Amino acid sequence: MEIRFLNTDDAAEWLRLRLEALRHDPEAFSASLEEYESLSVEEVKHRLWSSADAFVVGASEGSRLIGMAGFYRDQGGKSRHKARVWGVYVSPAARGNGVGRGLMQKLLERGTKVNGVEQILISVTSTQTAAIKLYRSLGFEPFGHEPRALKVAGKFIDEEYMVMRVERSAQS
Repeated sequence: MEIRFLNTDDAAEWLRLRLEALRHDPEAFSASLEEYESLSVEEVKHRLWSSADAFVVGASEGSRLIGMAGFYRDQGGKSRHKARVWGVYVSPAARGNGVGRGLMQKLLERGTKVNGVEQILISVTSTQTAAIKLYRSLGFEPFGHEPRALKVAGKFIDEEYMVMRVERSAQS
């Protein structure tokens, strides 16, 4: 397994995995399958464009992605101290083998070094108990709970909000 930062060459494979995620775990994401089915590979290339403030990490076996996680920094003048993790997913066959932890560690290694970022936020639906456990083990702390945050196929799903404070040394 290889964990690396994705680029525009990974667009088609990322889209395949994103559609898998939305089909397999619709309760885990605020985005819907319908929103992504109409995306072109060119649109995805724009989303995968990497910068110091935004990037996507992928786990692959050969040329096939088995996991992904995204990071972006808020751009507003009053909120640039915050960054967010989005779209974390590991294919069912790869779960329980440390793929999610590896993705998050790679993401956090780079994300915590983004100049000016003082906290990293993540939200996770309450149905994703393994993800909640992983995020807590990595240092995320809960700060809020939104009841009935999503409605999927007539069922309400709560969402947990978590934060990781980024500690900076005096020299940083």
